[in-house]
Amino acid sequence: MTLDGAEARPTPSRRHPDAQLLSAFSGRLPGHLAGALLELRDPQPVWEAFRHNPQIGCPRCDARHPGGPVFRIFPHHRYVCTRHRYWIGPPDINRPGPFLDDLPEIVKAQRRHLRLLRRHGWAATYDAVLTAFMICGHHWDEREEMISLGISLQRAIWEQRVHVLIPSDTEHQAFSASRLFAAIYPEAIKIAEVLADPFWRQLAAGDDTQLRLFVVEIGRRIGDPSYQPRAEGDVIAHWIEQDCWRPPSPPLTTFAAATGHRRPGHLAKAVRAASLDRHKRATDWFIVSRRCGNIILHHRTVHPVVVREWSVQMEKYSGAIWWSQRTQHRFRETTERIGFRGLRYA
Repeated sequence: MTLDGAEARPTPSRRHPDAQLLSAFSGRLPGHLAGALLELRDPQPVWEAFRHNPQIGCPRCDARHPGGPVFRIFPHHRYVCTRHRYWIGPPDINRPGPFLDDLPEIVKAQRRHLRLLRRHGWAATYDAVLTAFMICGHHWDEREEMISLGISLQRAIWEQRVHVLIPSDTEHQAFSASRLFAAIYPEAIKIAEVLADPFWRQLAAGDDTQLRLFVVEIGRRIGDPSYQPRAEGDVIAHWIEQDCWRPPSPPLTTFAAATGHRRPGHLAKAVRAASLDRHKRATDWFIVSRRCGNIILHHRTVHPVVVREWSVQMEKYSGAIWWSQRTQHRFRETTERIGFRGLRYA
């Protein structure tokens, strides 16, 4: 992990460009070149705010660039091209994303995401959005008999979006985990607005009265006004007990700490070699079950909030997913003392 503002250091597979020589060779001003090469920016960017993997962006934005796909380094908060209503999504297998003309709520969610960023900064926003993705993934993966009517209706909305994003009989061509993130993105941002806010985090970590106020608000955000925390199998209760009072979890790695760059053609081949088998298994699972929460929870995008620095270490990642909805002491005691189950908060 690099510190904020640290330079991207040269490695055996990555050279550090000289701005003046590159400018003389290309005929472009160093400031213009810095738009394409982040290493040339002065001062250096906050690398933790950017994804470490290059990915394909909006094809309409990149249409003026000849020579094939354009790979970009996007910040963590960029999921949609709002100008062309195109889903960029988290780094996946670099399949083309869908246009969102039939799903305007996803485009609106990106604008809310940017407002959240301006209000709370990149670190709190990054942690909150990934935590919200994880919460939605757990709710989507939960057994039908275990969920409330509100969550069931929310899942029906997600499934409708999935049918738009990945129509039936096109799964082998259209499926990608990134499109599943698109299906839950509007609701994830609604939840993240609470998780990133210091006021609500303080209430969640506060006394019983403050916790009741937080429960009312988070229930409204997840689409379940009757939500009551559970001592077992509740990802929100786990967040209240283990995470809300701690600092945001950072990305696992950064672009500056990456081992080097590859040419776009080599990059595409490397992505296919590393991810094709996992993608095929996810596609087969999706075709058979259409249960998408498990795919979201296993995607590397949410790893930083499933396995946090203070999390109990598990041998397998599936164990970490299981642990992310468990409680230990504080919340079990609170539930027994004030009897959350069956109560309604005004």
